[in-house]
Amino acid sequence: MSVKEEQREVVVERLAAHLLETGLARTSLRQLAQAAGVSDRMLLYYFADKAEVLSAVMARVAGELAMRLAEAIPGDAPLKPAELVRRAAAFTTGPEMRRFMRLWVEVVAAAARDEAPFPAIVSEVMAGFRQWVDARLDLPPGADREGTAAAVIAVIDGLALVDICAEDDIAARMSAALGTLLST
Repeated sequence: MSVKEEQREVVVERLAAHLLETGLARTSLRQLAQAAGVSDRMLLYYFADKAEVLSAVMARVAGELAMRLAEAIPGDAPLKPAELVRRAAAFTTGPEMRRFMRLWVEVVAAAARDEAPFPAIVSEVMAGFRQWVDARLDLPPGADREGTAAAVIAVIDGLALVDICAEDDIAARMSAALGTLLST
């Protein structure tokens, strides 16, 4: 790996931590450069433009989230959709994951407003997570795997959204209620 590539990786790591801490509110080029500990010019030396910076950083954040999910829910034994939802919901509504889910909600909202580069980022991240969920699903032959994976993600993201927006301890109660709903 060249020195430039190594430095770029350091910048991406710093910016991933920055976005997880502050969200998208402070993402001008100047603010990103400051958070990375480099000048604006140096940031543009490592990346073509702000869109490339944000894409690289969100890929890093999504990769870290996927790694944590894989540790919490290994892919060694496929799970019924209800069990996968239960496990993923408990994981994603935990306090450590709140910053990841908060950032994800912001990125999705920016994509919904058609703010570049977020539609492309959301599309790529969603495709990756659909594949991740699909690989862990125990479904009968002929089942709509892609549709089921998307439904699992919708439930998990919905729970995370409520958890983020709630001012009380609703997350644990949501997970318990979901377990009851899915077992009936």
